[in-house]
Amino acid sequence: MTTKILTLFTLVIISSNALSQINDSIQPIQLNEIELYVKPSKNEVQRMPEIQNGIIYSGKKNEVIKLGNIDADLSINNSRQVFGKVPGVTVWENDGSGIQVGIATRGLSPNRSWEFNTRQNGGDISGESFGYPEAYYSPALESIEKIEIVRGAASLQYGPQFGGLLNYVVKKGNPNKPIAFETQQTTGTYGLYNSYNALGGTYKKISYYAFFHHRSADGWRINNNYEINTGYASITYSITPKMKLCLDYTNMEYNSKQPGGLTDQQFADEPRRSYRNRNWMNVPWNVASINYEYQASENTFITAKVFGIIGERNSVGFVSALTVADTFNNTIKSYNPRQVDRDSYKNIGSEIRVLQSYKFIGQKQSISFGVRAYKGEMNRKQLGKGTTGFDLDVNLIDPNWGRSLTYYTENYAFFAEHLLKIGKRLSITPGVRYEMINNAADGYYKVSGGKQDEISKESRSRNVMLMGVGSEFKTSSTTNVYANFSQNYRPITFSELTPSGTTDVIDPNLKDAYGHNIDCGFRGTLKEAISFDIGGFYLLYNNRIGTINQNGAAFKTNIGTSESKGIESYLEVDVLGLVMNSAKYGHLNLYVSYSYIDAIYTRWDNPALMNDPTKTLTGKKVEYVPQQTQRYGATYIYKTFSATFQLNAIDGVYSDAANTQAANSTATIGKIPGYTIMDASLTYGFSKNYNFKAGVNNLADVNYFTRRAGGYPGPGLMPEMVELSL
Repeated sequence: MTTKILTLFTLVIISSNALSQINDSIQPIQLNEIELYVKPSKNEVQRMPEIQNGIIYSGKKNEVIKLGNIDADLSINNSRQVFGKVPGVTVWENDGSGIQVGIATRGLSPNRSWEFNTRQNGGDISGESFGYPEAYYSPALESIEKIEIVRGAASLQYGPQFGGLLNYVVKKGNPNKPIAFETQQTTGTYGLYNSYNALGGTYKKISYYAFFHHRSADGWRINNNYEINTGYASITYSITPKMKLCLDYTNMEYNSKQPGGLTDQQFADEPRRSYRNRNWMNVPWNVASINYEYQASENTFITAKVFGIIGERNSVGFVSALTVADTFNNTIKSYNPRQVDRDSYKNIGSEIRVLQSYKFIGQKQSISFGVRAYKGEMNRKQLGKGTTGFDLDVNLIDPNWGRSLTYYTENYAFFAEHLLKIGKRLSITPGVRYEMINNAADGYYKVSGGKQDEISKESRSRNVMLMGVGSEFKTSSTTNVYANFSQNYRPITFSELTPSGTTDVIDPNLKDAYGHNIDCGFRGTLKEAISFDIGGFYLLYNNRIGTINQNGAAFKTNIGTSESKGIESYLEVDVLGLVMNSAKYGHLNLYVSYSYIDAIYTRWDNPALMNDPTKTLTGKKVEYVPQQTQRYGATYIYKTFSATFQLNAIDGVYSDAANTQAANSTATIGKIPGYTIMDASLTYGFSKNYNFKAGVNNLADVNYFTRRAGGYPGPGLMPEMVELSL
């Protein structure tokens, strides 16, 4: 596989394939956000064109969030504000730091956005795209030009994930100046300090952009301090007017103290308290990519990329249930040793795409096709006996790990879509993706009684065919009706293959999940003052994995099927722009982003429950899926001033498939109450290149939580925070 990757890499360079990220709207780097706020055509949320970067988006539900236009708190990656106009986005807020972005749609899990194919500049950034798709790295949103979201229909072009595509596109250098400097300094409550500094420009055939980002805070809860540093550099060389090569590299590392869990009563009494003072997480992450583009002819466009990741996920702490106090042990004259868990990730991949256009039945038709090759390796060392101290120390006092496993993935894929235009209004886009996946594992883990169970290099291969079709009908020059059907697939993750306890048993016949997404809707703009996207969806998720009790042991197996269906709607109206001269009176944009999701289990194969009608889980709600997600907002813009108010109303959710109402003693299951929170922010631009920003998150200081967890990260929320930025 390594030889194939290197050969493919060489082929990319020699054959002059392509930089996959064409910057269709390069923004100036100076602090001239003033211009972005006063132009009504610069909507915060836009749509992908029919074709971009050699990829077909016609007939697919998608959103493009332009970060330069948005009046949101980017200093702490406030997801509920950034994704506020994307209907149906569920947000997990772990600790108020914004270090990890956790979002999902359509009844899927928001856990580190792992149901999405998460990318930066078109290259993978998650730990392991198939076996461990959790995104421990999330870019500093101040560095991002735009965020591209494509729902489940992205499975054919990007990968089989149910959630679709989540792509962060980093800013490019100023195209008009050889050097331009950008800086934004933010301070806030709870010791928040955020510093973003960037340098970029263009000189002759070379364009460059680099930034350094630092954020640190004490945190709202006790024992919740963190620090994150990120550096990035990119350089683009225009070899010819039709050929470009871009290299970029990202280095990020954060240290985050974990305050641990609380019971519901403890949370109600004092949510800021913490009973863990020795728990830490450390994540160093390196991402690199080479992107190359070539406009071979008027009808042929070729792109290629090579990307890779070297990263770690390290944690140390006292991880017993929250009902067990972390106290001084008089027997050993110290605190108890902490548990150390360490993961390391190394992967490399390449994608080559070709867009070929031709004339047929009086219209320009297009075929987009390509190949992907990927190799990943994950080393997992867990249950190590760590030190008894309080600081971030992942060294062991006993060299033997309780579990040491290495997972390997090889993946090859071929994909193709054809945009067929029938007349000037109707287009149909059928597509196919063929996946070849091989997983292997070796290592050991300790079982009951301390015995070590060795795993020889066991492997498993499968071939998967995915198909889909989309359609789009232009009802006017600015509106269209769209519909799409796409199959999805989710391989068994490495976590699901790892026993969580010494007596746990993994089903040797564990199967991958599969299903499909269907959506349709009506979207567009009217009179440059109304923007909307109103649609419905249906998602089928087969072979969900769960744990049942079998012969006294926890048995992990395929246990059920779920379906999600509902409405995703977004409407924004510039009220002043409709009725009067906006240049004189400004713009008043009112918006609503609303989703209704009915997510239930339609099958649950637990022998202990399925024969008892009083215990069956069929018809139960899928965990962590709010039935209604409502976001309302208003933004007033006048010349260089803008102010935004947003209200989020989120329904309560269950944290387990049994829909348990009352919390258990360790607070790991039980219903999570709904909540309503409000945010406000303003921006004032002055002296052309400067701005002043202020914001208040959680205006009413509501105490809420979005997930349950016994250890890391513990219940989290975005507290009432006041921030000032220049």
